[in-house]
This record gives sequence, C-alpha cells and structure tokens, in this order.
Amino acid sequence: MTTTAPSRVGRVPAADPATARAHFERRLTFETDCSDVHDGLARATGDFVVVDARSHEAYAAGHVPGAISLPHHTIDAATGSVLPADRLVVTYCAGPHCNAAAQAAARLAGLGFAVKEMLGGFDYWVREGYETEAGAANGLERNVTRS
Repeated sequence: MTTTAPSRVGRVPAADPATARAHFERRLTFETDCSDVHDGLARATGDFVVVDARSHEAYAAGHVPGAISLPHHTIDAATGSVLPADRLVVTYCAGPHCNAAAQAAARLAGLGFAVKEMLGGFDYWVREGYETEAGAANGLERNVTRS
C-alpha cells in the first residue's frame, strides 16, 4: 500500500468546527465587503458612514459615493470630529495592496469609533461595477459615473 504525503493545504490540520466558526464570526466584526457596503448605501440604511483613507488627490479622481475624504495620516481628534460618533465607520483604501484602510481604522478605533474595514477597497468597488463619484473633497465638483 502506498500513501502520498498530504497536500500543503492539509499539512496543517483545520481547526475544529466550533473554533473555526468563532474565528470567522470574529473576523466579521472587523471586516465588511463592497457588496454589503453597496447594499447599505443603496438602501440608505444610515447606520454607517464611509471614509476614504487615501489621499485627497486619489479621492478626487474617484471614490465611493458619499464617502468622506479623510487620509489615514491626517486622522486625529480634530479631523475625526467630522464623523458622527454614534455610527459605524467603514474605512477603505485603494485595494488589497494598500493598508491605509487598516491604519485609518486603527486610528479611528483609538478615538473611540466603532469601525470596520471594507475588504478590496476602491479597486474591488470598481471591479464590481458599482457607481463612483469624482470631485474634490469639498463636494463642489461631483460627477457620478458608472465604472
């Protein structure tokens, strides 16, 4: 009888189902995705606000509709005061290659905000074909486009 070595996937055993469930449910307390954010915005649930953690220039070139431009490196008590304290904040950046959303989320959590990171960032928002806006952070120039 010949046996083959386990795959790289199976080399480390999976957690038991109860532990796995707890792990994945915990991850959901920190993360959301483009689809869920889009759904919440489309239904105007009002239970969260979206923060674009990229530069003001990147925001002006295109962003999630209604997102607030708040570059991660500028977040402090003063800049964070533009956000409603009673709502969940969802941060995003360029995409999986960028950690500005995580940096923004960490800073905002440090200021007392409930926060989640939108996985995939703006890149995946666009890939999904969701509506985008372009224009300066002051909101005076708004052009809604279909990506």
